[in-house]
Amino acid sequence: MVPVHRRRGTELALLVLAVGLCVLGYLNVGLARYGTVPGNVTDYGCGLGALALLAHLAVRWRAPYADPLLLPIAVLLNGLGLVLIYRLDQETPDDQAALAQLTWSTAGVALFIVVVLVLRDHRVLQRYAYLFVAAALALLVSPVFFPAVNGARIWVRIAGFSLQPAEFAKILLAVFFAAYLAANRTALAYTGRRVWKLQFPTGRVLGPILAIWLTSVGVLVLERDLGTSLLFFGIFVVLLYVATGRTGWIAVGLLLACVGAFAVGSLEPHVHSRVQDWLHPFATIEAGRGPTQLAQSLFAFAAGGLLGTGLGQGHSTLIGFAAKSDFILATAGEELGLTGLCAIFLLYAVLVARGCKAGLALRDPFGRLLAIGLASILALQVFVIAGGVTGLIPLTGMAMPFLAQGGSSVVTNWVIVALLVRVSSYARSQPPDAYDSLSEED
Repeated sequence: MVPVHRRRGTELALLVLAVGLCVLGYLNVGLARYGTVPGNVTDYGCGLGALALLAHLAVRWRAPYADPLLLPIAVLLNGLGLVLIYRLDQETPDDQAALAQLTWSTAGVALFIVVVLVLRDHRVLQRYAYLFVAAALALLVSPVFFPAVNGARIWVRIAGFSLQPAEFAKILLAVFFAAYLAANRTALAYTGRRVWKLQFPTGRVLGPILAIWLTSVGVLVLERDLGTSLLFFGIFVVLLYVATGRTGWIAVGLLLACVGAFAVGSLEPHVHSRVQDWLHPFATIEAGRGPTQLAQSLFAFAAGGLLGTGLGQGHSTLIGFAAKSDFILATAGEELGLTGLCAIFLLYAVLVARGCKAGLALRDPFGRLLAIGLASILALQVFVIAGGVTGLIPLTGMAMPFLAQGGSSVVTNWVIVALLVRVSSYARSQPPDAYDSLSEED
């Protein structure tokens, strides 16, 4: 048997590099804005370094065979997000968000450590699939009882504390989809009625999961959270394709997505206004009412060019209140340029690819579907957000993973990375002959 290298030293070296790059960016902002080194740069560097070290020690202890790239990429993206938010804070003295984001990042890393330490085997989650889906539906319904914010009912606000339940529900639904499809993958692929070249499963098999998915998406449509609706739909289609191996589900999914997007975009006023803004981003300028957020975002990308204006020297704050959340990618595009933007996208691409690789290395169907589902969450979020702020698709109001301001988002993204770390450690630690025995037991 070929020995498996743990690669924890590689992970530690990459973590040092990731923290160093984030500290360098923090210094760059202070020097560009004020010509001096920020007074709290030591606190920032030590805080981020301590979080990275604690996470590394947890992985070294409980998940020694984990992929060495997952944690460093998450730390680098989270640290870069803190740098960008700190940079935007310099333009908004009354709205300082970097400290709050650091607090949420600490909570996210703490949950990462808890998941890595407590969850010894990812297959345990399969036992609680129906409990998870019940909790997910309860979380999705809860914002209905609270006032809308910026046209959407996606927040739960109590005593100054705000939470976005759909961020947590996406992980719970991914676990449920993976568990149900793993248990019924044979029936989904080889039973039912054939229509032309597609073989549709029987209603008894597909009905329960389809009903739960429709319920979750229906609630999100009522709450006007179309971005998360699109995310849930994408996860459902991707996992259905992976479970059955039938490419026809991709075509059906794309067709249904187009039909649904056209219907909602035509009938729902809040979404219709975003579609119109997407189709005619400069119409308000021509009418003399000033640029919209999307127009300002496009101007920011254009101003960045190939190498960018430099950290702290852009004007993406003209976008308005959403610069730290929905449109933070525009700040990265303007100040880091196309080169920096491509580097960020490559980091996301490697994170998603390594997550999928961990899933494909497993023989147990649940672990494979879970890892690919979690990686797909990150991939779909990046596509939807990047497509919205660059004008490729209409805006959805979602948060860029790790980069954007948002406590619920950064916490759940750390949980996703923790689950991928756990799955990858299990996959890399099992010899080839162990997979066969495990698959026979399952």
